[in-house]
Amino acid sequence: MIEHAVEVGEEAAAALAAGRGVVALESTIIAHGLPRPANLMTAREIEQTVRAAGAVPATIGMIGGRVIVGLDDARLTRLAEADGVAKLSVRDLAPASVAGVDGATTVAATAAIAARVGIRVFATGGLGGVHRPDPGQPMTYDESADLVALAGARIAVVCAGVKSILDAGATLERLESLGVAVVGYRSRRFPGFYLTDGGFDLDWSFDEPAQLAEIQRRAGAAVVVTNPLPVDDQLDPALHDRVLADGLASLARKGITGKAVTPYLLAHFHEATGGRSLDVNVRIILRNADLAARIAVE
Repeated sequence: MIEHAVEVGEEAAAALAAGRGVVALESTIIAHGLPRPANLMTAREIEQTVRAAGAVPATIGMIGGRVIVGLDDARLTRLAEADGVAKLSVRDLAPASVAGVDGATTVAATAAIAARVGIRVFATGGLGGVHRPDPGQPMTYDESADLVALAGARIAVVCAGVKSILDAGATLERLESLGVAVVGYRSRRFPGFYLTDGGFDLDWSFDEPAQLAEIQRRAGAAVVVTNPLPVDDQLDPALHDRVLADGLASLARKGITGKAVTPYLLAHFHEATGGRSLDVNVRIILRNADLAARIAVE
């Protein structure tokens, strides 16, 4: 975790001092997850959604080597419009700070920074997780840093499960091993990001934001709160499966690995679905922002 150069914006600092609900928001979706100009418009809409539910948004990112908790609109615009914005996980924070770069924080980095400054609720689209094994391989060691970071961050993370390009079953097993609770919001099925049902049962489901807030208060590690899309809002499952298969095959042909996998596959989904996946992605994050804000208020 970065030891210096963290600045909490005035609004977020005042809200934390007053005990008001604050929702942490990642910036990777702005710089790397959505195309321009939809990225900036969506970032502003996410923040407005949090405000409408009574909480204070705190989008986290790095500007000139300094971590900012609660980007103002000028800095938000800078990350949305600049080329070459670094993608920062926890391990990248210190080198990026010394290099003085602009950077967008992943789920792992956002959760770690938010927990450090006392923010207890975080909204994102989908978690990173365990990647699917390469054809012919029985297992993979390609795992997102999000999982380990959550084990060390006392925060509730509202999401639509893991991105459907990942191995949901293996990810749930890792979260169990790491002691991270996974609870559903009004559903006992683990969602698959673009899909309402990711194919796995959950042990716990709760109907009220107040219950989810109380779980976070009592938990010793992160709590993953899954918020599935309504069936009518999901991406068509047949289209999803076809596009995913094509995308995974393309990855293998091009030899794309590591942190480049997720941005590549999300861009592939956007192109192959004629923008329908982008619409679903935006609905996901707005619904999660609303639920996270209601938990934060509680």
